Amino acid sequence: MSTGFRVGIGYDVHRLEEGLPLLLAGVQIPSDLGARARTDGDVVLHALIDALLGAAALGDIGGMFPETDDRFLGADSSGLLEQALGRVRGAGFAPVNVDVNVIAETPRLRPHYATMRDRLSALLGLPLDRVSVKARSAEGMGEVGEKRAIQAQVVVLLEEEAGRA
Repeated sequence: MSTGFRVGIGYDVHRLEEGLPLLLAGVQIPSDLGARARTDGDVVLHALIDALLGAAALGDIGGMFPETDDRFLGADSSGLLEQALGRVRGAGFAPVNVDVNVIAETPRLRPHYATMRDRLSALLGLPLDRVSVKARSAEGMGEVGEKRAIQAQVVVLLEEEAGRA
């Protein structure tokens, strides 16, 4: 029995550079440009971690995985998500659904929606019909529009487990 719900919003942005891999939602996306970051640069999973932690009032990704800690250099964001999700579940919350919005000029992401949804569904332990992925262009404006950056926004709904939180 649920005793309540919490909503979290996450956001992340990374610079794009030639020759780096592009990971989104734990999926490698074919692209000439990839994210420059201390970890694997997965803006979707980073924004998701922030949304989860925020909804449970457990801080943010920078507090849990500080940039100053070299243990996270080159880290797999799927593993970071697993740790954050463990903390959220330990606090008595479970994800109900997630909505992802990627803002990028390139590459076209529609052909990868299903794979990204499948991966997020598996990572979160959610039915596929509770995971949404979509993308938008920046219409040529700003660093994203000039193909120098990529952004992700995530909204997550958590359910408080009865007698836990």
